[in-house]
Amino acid sequence: MLRKLYWTFVVFPLVVFLVALAVANRHTVRLVLDPFAPENPVLSIELPFFLFLAAAVLAGLMLGGLTAWAGQGKWRRTARRERRTAAELRGEADRLTRQIEASKQPQLTQAGGAN
Repeated sequence: MLRKLYWTFVVFPLVVFLVALAVANRHTVRLVLDPFAPENPVLSIELPFFLFLAAAVLAGLMLGGLTAWAGQGKWRRTARRERRTAAELRGEADRLTRQIEASKQPQLTQAGGAN
């Protein structure tokens, strides 16, 4: 249900907006990558303006995601360390449980033999 509301109120209007933006900005624009000769550039790209907009949005999303991922490295490292410690403690608890069970086994046998 929540997914349907999300698609209806967030994704669909966003797609409609992006399509309208692409239709309104479909004229060709030149991106000049030559700072020394802007009048006669060696490096330039001519594309519809909405492609430049889409590329800028995608670059921003990727850069933001990479920055967030890098910022969370400390927490991922801590989680790995704690997971390793928990596994060691779980193994030690299992070993001690088996050891206790093994030590109870002969006592039960001796108590049963005394009757």
